[in-house]
Amino acid sequence: MDKEKLFHRIKTSIISSTKEPKYVTLSTVKLADIFESSPNEIDQILQEFVQEGKLKKDTLPEPPKFEIYMLP
Repeated sequence: MDKEKLFHRIKTSIISSTKEPKYVTLSTVKLADIFESSPNEIDQILQEFVQEGKLKKDTLPEPPKFEIYMLP
């Protein structure tokens, strides 16, 4: 699994977001399908990105309380 390719895809999605502030909700199942990987591996890599400071993770305050990812 190419982590940099995954990060580039996520970063592009956030930058092209029309929401203010810019954020994106991610489906690990959909990303796993695109990158021919398992959802668990994608989730683990997303957590690594958050720990490394490449992404910020938060939860939407209003329902549905999706997990969202933003650039720092």
